[in-house]
Amino acid sequence: MVRSLPHRVFVGLGSNLDDPKRQIETAVVALHALASTRVVRCSRLYRTTPLGYADQPEFVNAVAELETALEPQALMRELLALERVHHRVRGPRNGPRTLDLDLLLYDEIEMTEPGLTLPHPRMHERAFVLVPLNDLAPQANVPGRGQASALLGHVDTQGVVPCEGR
Repeated sequence: MVRSLPHRVFVGLGSNLDDPKRQIETAVVALHALASTRVVRCSRLYRTTPLGYADQPEFVNAVAELETALEPQALMRELLALERVHHRVRGPRNGPRTLDLDLLLYDEIEMTEPGLTLPHPRMHERAFVLVPLNDLAPQANVPGRGQASALLGHVDTQGVVPCEGR
């Protein structure tokens, strides 16, 4: 189903392999090229400490705000396809990756379906998501959790540092 008014969506981007800054930048261009979708804006890039699986390079993370006419499952399929184009290989949980695209928020929809939970189930616990989201939309509501700016006050942000030159 396609609506005439676009949906407001936030996508988390992360990479720690094969020139992570370039991976994120080319992914943003690819997001803009998706059918019925445009990138409204993107946060700055952040260097972040790996979570969980520590024996790996630092990540580069960002959040992009999109407007799209794609429905959630269709958008998720497109995000997974972009990961494959960037040679994403699924390995250990929280392990290294060329590109990770997470559908964080889709309007204020709450849903759980195979392969997709909205809002992203752990976004409220992750500084590498909340810091760049707060750059774009501090008043963004995470359904069932609260505003991004308030959630940011409950996470340790020490491992999230702006990248130089952006």
